[in-house]
Amino acid sequence: MTVQRFENGPRMSRVVVHGDTVYLAGLTAETSVGKSVGEQTKEILAKIDGLLKQGGTDKSKLLQAVIWLQDIRTVDEFNKVWDAWVVAGSGPARACIEARLQSPAKMIEIQVTAAR
Repeated sequence: MTVQRFENGPRMSRVVVHGDTVYLAGLTAETSVGKSVGEQTKEILAKIDGLLKQGGTDKSKLLQAVIWLQDIRTVDEFNKVWDAWVVAGSGPARACIEARLQSPAKMIEIQVTAAR
């Protein structure tokens, strides 16, 4: 079975497609770093939309999501944005974990897997 990689560099690929499964790397904010969890989440989810499209799928086919929050007390703010974005009835298996991220200004990281 063929493996396709998109936006790959020396350390990782942002998108890996194997068969009918699309794997995205963990994504953090770039332009909204230092802003609220809600703003960073909106930026990351927009990136996810674009990367899933590159892999030949979309958010309606999400299988799994892993979310790392710098501060778990911000989960309600995150969930407001997430709930508005995810397709009703198509919620993935999900884990939401508090973790120390790359920098204190990066408040969230999201990784998803989807079917094609």
